[in-house]
Amino acid sequence: MTGLSGDRAALHYAAIVESSDDAILSKDLNGVITSWNNGAQRLFGYTAEEAVGKPVTILIPADRQDEEPMILDRIRRGERIEHYETIRQRKDGSLIYISLTVSPIKNRQGEIVGASKIARDITELRLARERKELLLKEMSHRVKNLFTVAISVLSLSGRSAGSVPELIESARDRLSALARAHELILPDAAAAQAAIPTTLHALIEAIIAPHDVRLDPDRPKFSVTGCDVEISEPVISSLALLIHEFVTNSTKYGALSAAAGRVDIRCEDDGKTIVILWTERGGPEVASRPGDSGFGELLTRSAVASLDGEISRDWRPEGLVIRLSIPRARLTGG
Repeated sequence: MTGLSGDRAALHYAAIVESSDDAILSKDLNGVITSWNNGAQRLFGYTAEEAVGKPVTILIPADRQDEEPMILDRIRRGERIEHYETIRQRKDGSLIYISLTVSPIKNRQGEIVGASKIARDITELRLARERKELLLKEMSHRVKNLFTVAISVLSLSGRSAGSVPELIESARDRLSALARAHELILPDAAAAQAAIPTTLHALIEAIIAPHDVRLDPDRPKFSVTGCDVEISEPVISSLALLIHEFVTNSTKYGALSAAAGRVDIRCEDDGKTIVILWTERGGPEVASRPGDSGFGELLTRSAVASLDGEISRDWRPEGLVIRLSIPRARLTGG
């Protein structure tokens, strides 16, 4: 350093090394530790008295012992190793991710006699990177799934639609139901670090909410009662589309097409199976069972099959009753 004598410069550099937050150590060409700063003690847990004179391999996990000969070979050739990410072991046996920079040490004659190492703890950085990669993979997976569902909805809607406006309306309504369902997974930015469990009641209520148009504020069009369980993300799309089909058909032809009509939705759990009972009342009298053709019925059968479930309908004069049963393990992912 300009302006400092040799002794003062040496003391100055020594002070910098000792005060560094990074672990700084040196070793000879046999891999024996020759110096050890306070940062190294904090990072690895060994005091200078415990570390100096010991092989640097005390810091290397058993499955990474081959790294040290490679590093020493490169140092002997005069190479510098920068930002080498690896894993090292503390005195207590715990493992840490570090970024390692290794430089040759030369004597007055220019001969390489050892190496200096600077190790920085990047455990939190590495874990944050892994979390980010995991979230990106999960997001990619979900986006691909949604595109697949969207393409299926458009394709199948096109087969049964009588006109372009009808196609647009049916596809829009179904995709909107999917959007409402998936909002339950990450409802706001504050929840961006972890998926929020979606419950059966929450999903049903999200899908039926746009149809709960009341003439009397004290008389809701829907009731959702019974057991409530967390449901896994893979089943959300299929279940949301099913509930959407139920409520759409009720709005067009069933109880919800009448001012006094209502739907009671009860969820039951016997330990192995979750049963959703959809009971309509107060609508027009059911004179006959509708046909089983059309996209809605095709979508219903496909969605029920994807849930490994079973569905039955009872066309009572006072209103339709739907019984949808789904294996509990399939619904909850457990």
